Amino acid sequence: MKTLEMVKAVALNRILFATDFSEYSDAALPYAVQLANQYGAKLYATHVLSPEAYLFASPESWPASIECQEARQQLNVARLEEHLRAVPHKVLSAVGDISDVLFRLVREYQIDLLVLGTHGRSGFPRLLMGSVAEKIFRHSPVPVLTVGPHVPRRSNVGKFSQIVFATDLSYESLTALPHATALVQDQGAHLCVLHVLDVGDAGTVDLEARADFALRQMREVIPPDPDHGIYPHYAAAFGRAADEILKFAEEHNADLIGLGLRGAGLGATTHLTLTTAQQIVAHAICPVLTVRG
Repeated sequence: MKTLEMVKAVALNRILFATDFSEYSDAALPYAVQLANQYGAKLYATHVLSPEAYLFASPESWPASIECQEARQQLNVARLEEHLRAVPHKVLSAVGDISDVLFRLVREYQIDLLVLGTHGRSGFPRLLMGSVAEKIFRHSPVPVLTVGPHVPRRSNVGKFSQIVFATDLSYESLTALPHATALVQDQGAHLCVLHVLDVGDAGTVDLEARADFALRQMREVIPPDPDHGIYPHYAAAFGRAADEILKFAEEHNADLIGLGLRGAGLGATTHLTLTTAQQIVAHAICPVLTVRG
């Protein structure tokens, strides 16, 4: 079975925080700031104004709409600058398709991590909505840390003590492993490795025997690493992937869920599909780190 290097240095020199100035984005901002402080990274913050903002306005009202948008933008940027005073940063503004602009900024500024908040639903006028988040999962060239609507406000944001790494042991799902283990090492966190199997996959095979086999596979592919202080806890569960991952993360008081995803244009997905990732982000009580395989 093909595996990745379990532990490698993961540089976080430049972090991009995407915001629509909603309460959902506000919830993600402390994570971006704290990670920038922890890793000595420069924090770029951007608000992308979608052309759809004028879609339902009559042409004669566009000048007034633009003026109103610009005034609101100035107020929001001033508030954002206030929150970013303690960290080296740069605020960027742009107009265009949200994900396309974000990926352009990722390339232009050599971003290592994208941070955003989402309410996990589609619908105008929210910009960082479920469908946009899914497109970002699918195409982002860098890891994405997403803070969903059910993540409670904490005083110790960015401190990940309990990390759940969910994998089906495919090569794509293991792409998030180096990032998860780097955080484990950097923060002295505990790593839980979870493999969810569909009951249908087991057929008539004894579920206990199937779980034992899965646990042996996990120990083989993701073994303990005493040199880096990583001693994973392994667990296997049967059921719907999103439900079981969310349940496990809540039961184990997870501070972060790590997922490796198969990207666009790669054929049939594993059980860690983009839809599964979106469901997890929408309902998780902790941030979710997704890495495209």
